[in-house]
Amino acid sequence: MEPERSSDPRATSQVQKQPAKRDAFAELLSPKSKQPKHSSGGLSKDIQRKVYGVYKPRDGLGTYIAKPETYPPNIVVYYNDDFVVIQDMFPKSTVHLLLLPRDPEKTRLHPVEAFDDAKFLEKVKLEVNNVCALAAGELRRKHGKYSGGDRVRQEALDAEPPLETLPVGRHWEQDIMCGIHAHPSMNHLHVHVISVDRYSDRLKHRKHYNSFSTPFFIDINDFPLTEEDPRRDPDRQGYLRRSLICWRCGRDFGNQFTALKRHLEEEFNEWRQL
Repeated sequence: MEPERSSDPRATSQVQKQPAKRDAFAELLSPKSKQPKHSSGGLSKDIQRKVYGVYKPRDGLGTYIAKPETYPPNIVVYYNDDFVVIQDMFPKSTVHLLLLPRDPEKTRLHPVEAFDDAKFLEKVKLEVNNVCALAAGELRRKHGKYSGGDRVRQEALDAEPPLETLPVGRHWEQDIMCGIHAHPSMNHLHVHVISVDRYSDRLKHRKHYNSFSTPFFIDINDFPLTEEDPRRDPDRQGYLRRSLICWRCGRDFGNQFTALKRHLEEEFNEWRQL
C-alpha cells in the first residue's frame, strides 16, 4: 500500500522533485510548461472513465475522496485523513483547485448546511488557508516572470550566489478566491480555490462566468450565513442570469459573452504584468 502523503503540500512537492533552487516553495503543482489546452480537462480518457465508470457525473468527486492515493500528483495535489486537494477537471482560471472534505457526515451535505457547524467550518477554513498559499505559489510559478511586482524577486532567484533572503515580491494570495457555489454542480462538498483571472478555454458560457463573478460564489469567510442571507435562495436572486460584468474593470457586456471573452484575454495580459 502506498504510504499516505503529508498534509503539508510543500513536503509533498519536495518528495516528488528536488528544487533546483532553494525557493521552490511548493510552487511545483505541475511540470513547468506553457498553459495547456484543456481538451479533456487535463485528464486522460482512462482517468475520465475511471471517474465516471464508478460514479454518476454529479458524483464524480467521490472517487477522489475515497481513493486519492490511486491518482497521480498532477491530479490529486495532496491528501490527508481529513481533506483531498485536486486540480479541477474543467478549470475556469489559470489556477483552479478543489478542496474536498472527507468527513462522511458532511461530504454529501449542501455547503450552506455543512458550514452551519462552527467546528467543522473552522477546520475547513484552516485548510483553505493552506490551499490558498499553495495556489498563490502556483500563480507565481506560472506568471511571476511577467509581473513587474515580482521582477526583483525573479532576479534574486537567478542570482549567483543565491541571496540569503528573497524579496517578498507580489502578493499573489490577493489574487486567489476561495469559496463555494450557492448551487453546487457536484454532489460532494467542495471548496473552489481559484485565481481571479477567469482566463481559460473551459469558461464557455454566461453561467460559467457568473458562477464566479456574482454573489452566486460565496466566499468561505462569509460563512456561516444568516437565515436572512439572500444567497440561500440563489434562484430567486437570478445571479446566473445577470449581465456579464468584467471582474477587473467593471465594464458591462450585457449578454455578449464572445465580446467578454476577448476582453478577458486583454485583462489577463494586463493583470499578470502588475
